[in-house]
Amino acid sequence: MTTAAELQTVLRVPARFRGPAEAANGGWIAATVAEALGAEQGSAVEVTLHAPTPLEKELRIQHHGSAVTLADGDHVLVEAIPVAEDLPAPGFVPFNEAARAEEGFPGLAHHPFPECFVCGFRDPGDGLRILPGPVPGRGLYAAGWRVPASVTDGDGVVPDPIVWGALDCVSGWAGFRPGERALLGRLSARIHRRVYPGGTYSVVGRAAGREGRKMYGESAIYELDGTLVATSRATWIVPR
Repeated sequence: MTTAAELQTVLRVPARFRGPAEAANGGWIAATVAEALGAEQGSAVEVTLHAPTPLEKELRIQHHGSAVTLADGDHVLVEAIPVAEDLPAPGFVPFNEAARAEEGFPGLAHHPFPECFVCGFRDPGDGLRILPGPVPGRGLYAAGWRVPASVTDGDGVVPDPIVWGALDCVSGWAGFRPGERALLGRLSARIHRRVYPGGTYSVVGRAAGREGRKMYGESAIYELDGTLVATSRATWIVPR
Protein backbone atom coordinates (compact mmCIF):
# COMPACT_ATOMS: atom_id res chain seq x y z
CA MET A 1 0.00 0.00 0.00
CA THR A 2 1.35 3.46 -0.95
CA THR A 3 1.36 5.94 1.91
CA ALA A 4 0.84 9.69 1.69
CA ALA A 5 4.50 10.20 2.59
CA GLU A 6 5.55 8.13 -0.44
CA LEU A 7 3.56 10.44 -2.70
CA GLN A 8 5.42 13.56 -1.60
CA THR A 9 8.22 15.16 -3.58
CA VAL A 10 10.49 18.03 -2.63
CA LEU A 11 10.80 20.91 -5.09
CA ARG A 12 13.12 23.90 -5.04
CA VAL A 13 12.53 26.51 -7.75
CA PRO A 14 15.82 27.82 -9.21
CA ALA A 15 16.03 31.62 -9.24
CA ARG A 16 16.54 31.50 -13.01
CA PHE A 17 12.85 30.67 -13.48
CA ARG A 18 11.52 33.79 -11.79
CA GLY A 19 8.70 35.96 -13.09
CA PRO A 20 8.43 38.66 -10.46
CA ALA A 21 11.84 39.17 -8.85
CA GLU A 22 11.04 37.02 -5.79
CA ALA A 23 8.65 34.40 -7.20
CA ALA A 24 8.45 31.69 -9.85
CA ASN A 25 7.17 32.44 -13.33
CA GLY A 26 3.53 31.38 -13.37
CA GLY A 27 3.64 29.24 -16.49
CA TRP A 28 6.83 27.47 -15.45
CA ILE A 29 5.60 26.54 -11.97
CA ALA A 30 2.14 25.61 -13.28
CA ALA A 31 3.64 23.07 -15.68
CA THR A 32 6.07 21.75 -13.09
CA VAL A 33 3.17 20.90 -10.78
CA ALA A 34 1.06 19.65 -13.70
CA GLU A 35 3.80 17.18 -14.67
CA ALA A 36 3.40 15.48 -11.29
CA LEU A 37 -0.09 14.38 -12.34
CA GLY A 38 1.44 11.97 -14.84
CA ALA A 39 -1.26 12.81 -17.39
CA GLU A 40 -0.99 11.44 -20.93
CA GLN A 41 0.85 13.59 -23.47
CA GLY A 42 -1.63 15.84 -25.24
CA SER A 43 -4.19 15.94 -22.42
CA ALA A 44 -5.23 19.23 -20.83
CA VAL A 45 -4.39 20.20 -17.26
CA GLU A 46 -5.79 23.12 -15.24
CA VAL A 47 -3.54 24.72 -12.64
CA THR A 48 -4.64 27.26 -10.03
CA LEU A 49 -2.03 29.51 -8.47
CA HIS A 50 -3.26 30.43 -5.00
CA ALA A 51 -0.16 32.43 -4.02
CA PRO A 52 3.25 33.32 -5.47
CA THR A 53 5.77 30.47 -5.30
CA PRO A 54 9.01 31.48 -3.53
CA LEU A 55 12.41 30.83 -5.09
CA GLU A 56 15.23 28.64 -3.75
CA LYS A 57 13.09 27.27 -0.92
CA GLU A 58 12.22 23.66 -0.13
CA LEU A 59 8.57 23.10 -1.06
CA ARG A 60 6.41 19.97 -1.11
CA ILE A 61 4.53 18.41 -4.04
CA GLN A 62 1.82 16.02 -2.84
CA HIS A 63 -0.80 13.85 -4.55
CA HIS A 64 -4.44 13.99 -3.40
CA GLY A 65 -6.39 11.49 -5.51
CA SER A 66 -6.61 13.02 -8.98
CA ALA A 67 -5.13 16.36 -7.86
CA VAL A 68 -1.59 17.49 -7.07
CA THR A 69 -0.63 20.40 -4.84
CA LEU A 70 2.51 22.39 -4.14
CA ALA A 71 2.77 23.65 -0.58
CA ASP A 72 5.04 25.73 1.59
CA GLY A 73 4.52 24.05 4.94
CA ASP A 74 0.73 23.95 5.41
CA HIS A 75 0.16 26.77 2.91
CA VAL A 76 -1.04 25.50 -0.50
CA LEU A 77 0.52 27.55 -3.29
CA VAL A 78 -0.49 25.68 -6.46
CA GLU A 79 -3.06 23.01 -7.36
CA ALA A 80 -3.28 20.99 -10.60
CA ILE A 81 -6.13 18.83 -11.88
CA PRO A 82 -6.74 17.04 -15.21
CA VAL A 83 -9.54 18.46 -17.35
CA ALA A 84 -11.38 17.17 -20.41
CA GLU A 85 -11.90 20.23 -22.58
CA ASP A 86 -10.75 21.90 -25.74
CA LEU A 87 -8.65 25.04 -25.50
CA PRO A 88 -9.36 27.40 -28.43
CA ALA A 89 -6.30 28.84 -30.14
CA PRO A 90 -5.79 32.40 -31.35
CA GLY A 91 -5.22 32.57 -35.07
CA PHE A 92 -1.87 31.78 -36.68
CA VAL A 93 0.57 34.65 -37.21
CA PRO A 94 3.51 33.87 -39.55
CA PHE A 95 6.90 34.05 -37.87
CA ASN A 96 8.17 37.12 -39.73
CA GLU A 97 4.98 39.02 -38.90
CA ALA A 98 5.16 37.90 -35.27
CA ALA A 99 8.78 39.04 -35.06
CA ARG A 100 7.87 42.46 -36.48
CA ALA A 101 5.16 42.81 -33.82
CA GLU A 102 7.87 42.77 -31.14
CA GLU A 103 8.68 46.38 -32.06
CA GLY A 104 5.42 47.36 -30.35
CA PHE A 105 6.02 45.37 -27.14
CA PRO A 106 4.43 47.51 -24.37
CA GLY A 107 7.13 46.40 -21.92
CA LEU A 108 9.66 48.51 -23.80
CA ALA A 109 7.96 51.57 -22.29
CA HIS A 110 6.83 50.07 -18.97
CA HIS A 111 7.54 46.56 -17.70
CA PRO A 112 6.33 45.53 -14.23
CA PHE A 113 8.60 42.45 -14.17
CA PRO A 114 11.69 43.18 -16.31
CA GLU A 115 13.53 40.15 -14.89
CA CYS A 116 10.82 37.68 -15.97
CA PHE A 117 12.24 34.46 -17.41
CA VAL A 118 9.77 34.58 -20.29
CA CYS A 119 9.07 38.20 -21.25
CA GLY A 120 11.84 40.06 -19.46
CA PHE A 121 15.05 41.58 -20.74
CA ARG A 122 17.35 38.78 -19.65
CA ASP A 123 20.52 37.88 -21.53
CA PRO A 124 19.85 35.71 -24.60
CA GLY A 125 19.92 32.05 -23.56
CA ASP A 126 19.27 32.87 -19.90
CA GLY A 127 15.68 33.99 -20.49
CA LEU A 128 13.30 33.29 -23.38
CA ARG A 129 12.93 36.97 -24.42
CA ILE A 130 9.41 36.49 -25.80
CA LEU A 131 8.35 40.14 -26.20
CA PRO A 132 4.85 40.22 -27.74
CA GLY A 133 3.44 43.26 -29.47
CA PRO A 134 0.19 44.01 -31.29
CA VAL A 135 -0.43 42.57 -34.75
CA PRO A 136 -2.04 45.31 -36.88
CA GLY A 137 -5.66 44.62 -37.75
CA ARG A 138 -5.81 41.22 -36.07
CA GLY A 139 -6.70 41.90 -32.43
CA LEU A 140 -3.76 39.66 -31.51
CA TYR A 141 -0.38 40.00 -29.83
CA ALA A 142 2.55 37.98 -31.12
CA ALA A 143 6.28 37.41 -30.89
CA GLY A 144 8.78 35.27 -32.72
CA TRP A 145 10.33 32.66 -30.42
CA ARG A 146 13.85 31.61 -31.28
CA VAL A 147 14.36 28.65 -28.94
CA PRO A 148 17.79 28.68 -27.23
CA ALA A 149 19.69 25.44 -26.73
CA SER A 150 20.06 26.36 -23.05
CA VAL A 151 16.48 25.29 -22.26
CA THR A 152 16.70 21.67 -23.45
CA ASP A 153 16.52 18.54 -21.33
CA GLY A 154 18.72 15.45 -21.48
CA ASP A 155 16.80 14.12 -24.49
CA GLY A 156 17.42 17.25 -26.54
CA VAL A 157 13.84 18.55 -26.43
CA VAL A 158 12.30 21.50 -24.62
CA PRO A 159 10.53 20.38 -21.40
CA ASP A 160 6.90 21.23 -20.70
CA PRO A 161 7.59 23.95 -18.08
CA ILE A 162 9.44 25.96 -20.72
CA VAL A 163 6.57 25.54 -23.20
CA TRP A 164 3.95 26.53 -20.61
CA GLY A 165 6.12 29.51 -19.75
CA ALA A 166 6.13 30.56 -23.40
CA LEU A 167 2.32 30.33 -23.42
CA ASP A 168 1.97 32.31 -20.20
CA CYS A 169 2.97 35.95 -20.58
CA VAL A 170 1.60 36.65 -24.06
CA SER A 171 -2.00 36.15 -22.88
CA GLY A 172 -1.45 38.80 -20.22
CA TRP A 173 0.19 41.38 -22.49
CA ALA A 174 -2.68 40.95 -24.95
CA GLY A 175 -5.13 42.23 -22.35
CA PHE A 176 -3.15 44.65 -20.18
CA ARG A 177 -4.21 48.27 -20.19
CA PRO A 178 -1.44 50.89 -20.41
CA GLY A 179 0.69 50.75 -17.26
CA GLU A 180 -1.31 47.84 -15.82
CA ARG A 181 0.14 44.80 -14.07
CA ALA A 182 -1.40 41.49 -13.03
CA LEU A 183 -0.42 38.07 -11.73
CA LEU A 184 -1.38 34.73 -13.22
CA GLY A 185 -4.20 33.11 -11.25
CA ARG A 186 -5.04 30.06 -13.36
CA LEU A 187 -3.61 28.41 -16.45
CA SER A 188 -4.99 25.52 -18.48
CA ALA A 189 -2.74 24.18 -21.21
CA ARG A 190 -2.41 21.41 -23.75
CA ILE A 191 0.75 20.49 -25.65
CA HIS A 192 0.13 18.87 -29.04
CA ARG A 193 3.70 18.62 -30.37
CA ARG A 194 7.22 18.83 -29.00
CA VAL A 195 9.31 22.02 -29.17
CA TYR A 196 12.93 21.66 -30.26
CA PRO A 197 15.99 23.83 -29.61
CA GLY A 198 17.08 26.05 -32.45
CA GLY A 199 13.54 26.11 -33.82
CA THR A 200 11.60 29.24 -34.70
CA TYR A 201 7.99 29.49 -33.54
CA SER A 202 5.20 32.05 -33.43
CA VAL A 203 3.77 32.76 -29.98
CA VAL A 204 0.31 34.35 -30.23
CA GLY A 205 -2.09 35.71 -27.62
CA ARG A 206 -5.46 37.40 -27.47
CA ALA A 207 -7.57 39.01 -24.78
CA ALA A 208 -10.73 37.09 -23.87
CA GLY A 209 -12.65 39.50 -21.64
CA ARG A 210 -12.72 40.81 -18.08
CA GLU A 211 -14.82 40.30 -14.98
CA GLY A 212 -14.03 42.59 -12.08
CA ARG A 213 -10.35 42.11 -11.23
CA LYS A 214 -10.14 38.99 -13.40
CA MET A 215 -8.69 39.28 -16.88
CA TYR A 216 -8.94 36.36 -19.31
CA GLY A 217 -6.62 35.48 -22.16
CA GLU A 218 -5.79 32.72 -24.63
CA SER A 219 -2.52 31.82 -26.31
CA ALA A 220 -0.92 29.41 -28.74
CA ILE A 221 2.42 28.37 -30.18
CA TYR A 222 2.75 27.59 -33.90
CA GLU A 223 5.44 26.10 -36.12
CA LEU A 224 6.61 27.98 -39.22
CA ASP A 225 4.02 26.29 -41.44
CA GLY A 226 1.13 27.07 -39.07
CA THR A 227 1.03 23.67 -37.34
CA LEU A 228 -0.40 24.10 -33.85
CA VAL A 229 2.08 23.17 -31.10
CA ALA A 230 0.35 24.16 -27.86
CA THR A 231 -2.63 26.13 -26.53
CA SER A 232 -3.63 27.69 -23.22
CA ARG A 233 -6.32 29.65 -21.46
CA ALA A 234 -5.37 31.97 -18.60
CA THR A 235 -6.98 33.94 -15.81
CA TRP A 236 -5.02 36.95 -14.59
CA ILE A 237 -5.69 38.82 -11.34
CA VAL A 238 -5.24 42.59 -11.31
CA PRO A 239 -4.11 43.89 -7.89
CA ARG A 240 -6.48 46.07 -5.92
